[in-house]
Parts: sequence; structure tokens; C-alpha cells
Amino acid sequence: MKHIRNFCIIAHIDHGKSTLADRLLGATQTVTAREEKAQLLDNMDLERERGITIKSHAIQMEYKYKGEDYILNLIDTPGHVDFSYEVSRSIAACEGALLIVDAAQSIQAQTISNLYLALENDLEIIPVLNKVDLPSANPEEVSDDIIDLLGCKLEDIIHASGKTGFGVENILAAIIEKIPAPKGNKDEPLQALIFDSHYNPFRGIEVIFRVKNGEIRKGQKIKFMATGNEYFADEVGTLKLNQVPKNVISAGDVGYLISGIKEAKEVKVGDTITDAKTPTTNMITGFEDVKPMVFAGIYPVDTDDFEDLRASMEKLQLNDASLVFTAESSAALGFGFRCGFLGMLHLEIIQERLEREYDMTVITTVPNVSYLAYTKKDPETSFVINNPSDLPEPSKLDRVEEPYIKATIITKSDFVGNVMSLCIEKRGVITNQTYLTTERVELNFDMPLAEIVFDFYDRLKTVSKGYASFDYSPIGMRTSKLVKLDVLLNGQTVDALSALIHEDNAYNIGKKMTEKLRELIPRQQFDIPIQAAIGAKIIARETIKALRKDVTAKCYGGDISRKRKLLEKQKKGKKRMRQVGNVEIPQEAFMAVLKLND
Repeated sequence: MKHIRNFCIIAHIDHGKSTLADRLLGATQTVTAREEKAQLLDNMDLERERGITIKSHAIQMEYKYKGEDYILNLIDTPGHVDFSYEVSRSIAACEGALLIVDAAQSIQAQTISNLYLALENDLEIIPVLNKVDLPSANPEEVSDDIIDLLGCKLEDIIHASGKTGFGVENILAAIIEKIPAPKGNKDEPLQALIFDSHYNPFRGIEVIFRVKNGEIRKGQKIKFMATGNEYFADEVGTLKLNQVPKNVISAGDVGYLISGIKEAKEVKVGDTITDAKTPTTNMITGFEDVKPMVFAGIYPVDTDDFEDLRASMEKLQLNDASLVFTAESSAALGFGFRCGFLGMLHLEIIQERLEREYDMTVITTVPNVSYLAYTKKDPETSFVINNPSDLPEPSKLDRVEEPYIKATIITKSDFVGNVMSLCIEKRGVITNQTYLTTERVELNFDMPLAEIVFDFYDRLKTVSKGYASFDYSPIGMRTSKLVKLDVLLNGQTVDALSALIHEDNAYNIGKKMTEKLRELIPRQQFDIPIQAAIGAKIIARETIKALRKDVTAKCYGGDISRKRKLLEKQKKGKKRMRQVGNVEIPQEAFMAVLKLND
């Protein structure tokens, strides 16, 4: 056990985690030159296309240091705030972390929040200054920032470059010297933590675990403590680039388990695996349950696909434990699911993965957050509202509370004005402003979560020319003046387009919504009024004009009453059509409502 090291790589987006992981794999000869490619561990097409890491990836490396063989278990983690749950799970399986900072970008918001996650779990931190070969790199100044943040010595910071491979040997030496060996006793009853799992269509569910105490053998009868189910360990092994079957995995090591589990519900990330005959009495404290930030409805395009969508969502939940969903139905869209996500990027990725991996074409409704409502009848008792259509009528409503967040934005001092005006427009209140250096400012705002759901992140990047980095954490509920904005098409409410909005913004948003829908809904044979309403009061209206046949084309000259007669006849027909006609809303219309500022 003293020759095992478990560590993860944490950093802000684009600071070079996956590239550095490639260099470590190359230096330890875990992959051959033929297998090498950029971002080797990002095995999803989506990750490679967007150049981001979505999933944590575990891989085992072997390295000879001072004549002794060491086993290094590396976990590469995502950098995006929407995938911070992946990072927290990876951290629970490690004793140390490489904190990577880009020598050109310096410390950013996600660097700090991931660092705090690691420190809460008492990990040994090894600071690495990456991309020192860039012409724009500024290693001296960034080193000072790291010393201020960590309180380490200047010589502790390792200079490296993921592109050229410079400094990789020093990183490997530091991992072995500084990161403590895992603690645990292999003679005690088996106790292993599940920190990831994924679905393999041929072999069932593959569970990835870290053994804390005891050992797990091939063919052993094991038990999952949260569900109480028992299985045989058909195959256990370690994760190299491909799976390597082994007969036994002992305390301190990371491995995978295949036991032919077919049902997605039977595996819970954060569960403890133990021996069925001599079970351990104490469960490992797993991960806190994930708190979704954004809710949206996901519906199949064809209602018959509802059960297929449920199966796909369950398989996806195995791979992405931060996805939360419950069944719901909508008058406009039929049966579907109300899903909780960690942010807008997460929502986009889930939608893409459903389409690519499971061939499910889905409609996503307007994302919103969950509110607490109090009625006049019983002003003390609150009930949760995840869907705007559940809100009681204004006459019965006492007050509504919405979730607030503490936003931390780090930006260059040139853009402070732009960032502040954006946050104030989004009903933010500035609580703190600190100059980290003369160039870089940290701003703290309290703002409603609902305002950052739509396009806040994109607009923050725009006003700061991509320099601002953003991180947030929830701070509880506060009372707000919120109204429910309904969209009526042809006089009928479309529940999937309803939204809860602050009273001051309601008129503007209603007007923008109706204008946007007028562009996107195709013209029909009859006039379609699009109205935005608060309760019974209409606040904005646009009309999609009917497609009309030129009925007067055959009249040459003659009295005007001849033409009028034909036009009146056409008008009557259109009126009758409008009473029976219904309007199909294209998928783009649902998504376009999110991008009202474009």
C-alpha cells in the first residue's frame, strides 16, 4: 500500500488539465506512441468537439522512482462550474491534488472554488504552473498570486508545460514525495466507495470504486449497503487505457467491478460495497445529495417514446449522477420529465447526449428555478413550485420567495464598470469588491438565481471580452415581487412557455417574447394572435397574419361591392378556421425564448 498514490487534477476551464494528463500518461508509458492523441482521456465525441471535459476519468499508471515501483491512480476532472459535482466525487477518492494554474491567465474563479473543495477534504495540494512556454506567460507574477492563495513557498511551485512535456518528471517526483500513501487495513472487512459508474450495453453496469479497507476478489459475493442487494463480483480489475482484469484489489487501490447488474436504479454513486458474509458495520459517508440549480421539462417529440425516454434517462443518470428527474405532464406536450440540472451548459450537454447516445429527439421547455409560495389562507406554510403553472392565482397568493446566490466574479480592472452594470441589470446587489492585484478585481454580488439561468454567463463573457470568470454558491431564499407571465396562442395558454418573472421586467420580457414568437411560428391559413398576459391582463400582443389567396384576381373593373363581397366571404371562412385550427409550436421557439437579447 505504501507504493500507491491517488491524486486528481483540478483547475479552471482551459488551464490545460487534460493535456497535462496526456503528458503524464506518456511519461509513465501507460500509453504507447501509437495510442497517443490529444485529450486522450476525453472519450466522448461531445468532449472532443467542444474541447471541454464533461466526465471525470480515472486511469492507473505505473512509474519507477528511485528503483521502486509505484502505482499512481490519476483522475482527470472537469473545470466548468456546471460539473463541480464530478470534481467533488473525484476528490473524495484521492489523497492529493495537482492544482494547475495557467501562467498566462493566472488564478480564476473556478481555481479558487475547486481548491476549497480539495482543502475541505484535507487533500495535499501540489501547485503546478502550466503553459510556461507561452510568449504571453507571466510566471513571476502568477507565482506570487499562488503563494498568496496557498501560503506555500516559491520553490514548491512546479513549472511545467503540457504542450512540450517540460516539468513532467518533477510533477511525478512531487506526487510520490508529497502525496501521502492511502490509509486502510486490508485485513478488515471489505469497505469500498463507489464514485462513478457507467452503462455498458453488453455487460451491464460497470461500477468504479476505491477500496478503503479490506480487499475485493473475483467471484466474491458482495453487497451494496444503500440498496441491500447482493451480487457476485464476476470481474474486478484496474483501469488502464483499457480495463485490466485482476484477481484481487486491495485497500487503497482504485478499480472497476462488473457483476451483471441490469437495472440502473440498483447502483447509487456514493454507496459502500462490502462483503455479503462478513459485512462492515460502518458505511462510508458518501457525497451530499446534489442540489439542482436549474429546472426544465424534457419531453419526447412523439408521446409514444415516453418509456424509451425514461430508460435513456436512467442510463444517463448512471453516468452523470448530478442529473435529477421526476415524471410530469403538460397540456401542450403530453408526458415527460421535470429535470434538475446544475446549470445551462449541463442542460445543453444532457440534451445533446440524449440525442447522440440514445437517439432520443426531445423538446426542452423554458428553464426555471424552484420557488417557495405562501398563500393568504396559510401565510406560515410554504410549498415548493418547480413549474410556473403550479403557482396559485394572484388573488390567493401572499408572497413568493426565490433562491439567491452569492456570485464571485474575477475580472480585469478595465471591465469592472461593464460587469457591474450587467449584474445590476440582473437585480444583483454588490456586497464586496477587492483588488487582488492592480490589474485583477474580485467582485461579490448577491443576486437571484433565476436571472443567471438564461444568458448571464454568455453576456458576462461578452462584456468582459472573455476575461471574467464566474462562480456561485446558494445563500438561501428571499422574498421578491414575482408575477407569472403566460403566453397565449390563438387565445389558448401554452403552459410550456409560462415563466415566473420579476414585476419590473415583465412588460419588456412579454413584448420581446411575443416579437420573437412571431418570427418563429410559421404562418397558417388564419390569423394567429400571440399575447403575453399577467393573470387576466394582456400586456403585449403580436399577430401572425394569415396566408391569403388573392380572391379578387378575377374581378376586372366592375363595382367595388363585388370585390367586397368576395373579401367578406373569405374573412368568414378564415374566422371559422381560426375557431377550429390549432397551432404547432416548433422546437426552436421554445429555445429561442431563452435568447431574448440576441
